[in-house]
Amino acid sequence: MLAVLTAPVTAEEDAFKTIEWVELIPAEDLEVLMNPPEYITNVEDGSMEDQISSQIQNTLAAADNDRYQQALVSTQVNAEMDGAMVRVPGFIVPLEFNEQQVVTQFFLVPYFGACLHMPPPPPNQIILVNSPLGVEIEGLGAPYWVRGKLSTSISDNEIATSAYALALHDYELYTE
Repeated sequence: MLAVLTAPVTAEEDAFKTIEWVELIPAEDLEVLMNPPEYITNVEDGSMEDQISSQIQNTLAAADNDRYQQALVSTQVNAEMDGAMVRVPGFIVPLEFNEQQVVTQFFLVPYFGACLHMPPPPPNQIILVNSPLGVEIEGLGAPYWVRGKLSTSISDNEIATSAYALALHDYELYTE
């Protein structure tokens, strides 16, 4: 028989629901993203159509009436998340620093390099986090667990647009 010992969950830990990024996408956008159009699924890896310039041309040609392309830039939110106390993993994209060079405002994003090395994720996959006390990060490649109260709030920044904001309770290095 295998016995597993776990530490008791505190009331504070229990107050935060661990969520996945996909839960922030409204059902109608998620349905579209999970079933991409043929011009996306029929592209052979390494082919001319797979090249970035061709992707841009296809995107521009299809963007006007293409529900898939609209979902990729959607600011629509999951209304059930407004006011939720959440725990979500992600990567920190620093936006503002204090005098001690501690991050006081950042985007939390679902994958490394988002907003920095590639186009940003959809706004409903970006969370704006303000932390007057600041957060000390180990580097841009380190993932974190962030806990706080989530709200639906569109914020524009020169780097990206976010459809959610989070009042930071605490954060920790992701170690799971």
